[in-house]
Amino acid sequence: ERGRARIGVISDTHGLLRPAALHALRDSRLILHAGDIGDPEILERLAQIAPVLAVRGNNDFGDWAACLPETLITDCVPGLRALIVHDLKTLACDARAAGCVVVVSGHSHRPLIERRDGVLYLNPGSAGPRRFRLPVSCGWLGLDDDGRLHAGIESLEPD
Repeated sequence: ERGRARIGVISDTHGLLRPAALHALRDSRLILHAGDIGDPEILERLAQIAPVLAVRGNNDFGDWAACLPETLITDCVPGLRALIVHDLKTLACDARAAGCVVVVSGHSHRPLIERRDGVLYLNPGSAGPRRFRLPVSCGWLGLDDDGRLHAGIESLEPD
């Protein structure tokens, strides 16, 4: 179940926004991009679906990228405070102490959903060009009426 507050999560587009990613994010009320965007047009196209919050990745350069934070803490919806960072290894604060219930990251191109110390960690994988044999994917977050947080990964590849 995606929950009532659907938040789309994408990372590592590296300048490629696949039609399948747009389709997967179509019902989002907010989109989080965890860096390595590659082209500011990606953010503009995502903003046609829903408001976008993004962080700068290690491959994002230029004036447009310099305006993006490296880490962002945001209240996505009431009850869902998220910390967004491109490379989890660069995380310099305690997400739980900051009141975050979820940490969104990218960089590794490996999809991941796990809980650590009461915090949900979501890496949606890479939605851009394929890297090695890693999957092409994006993710989502949902908060149900009881306040329970759900997360998922969606493949952007044909079955």
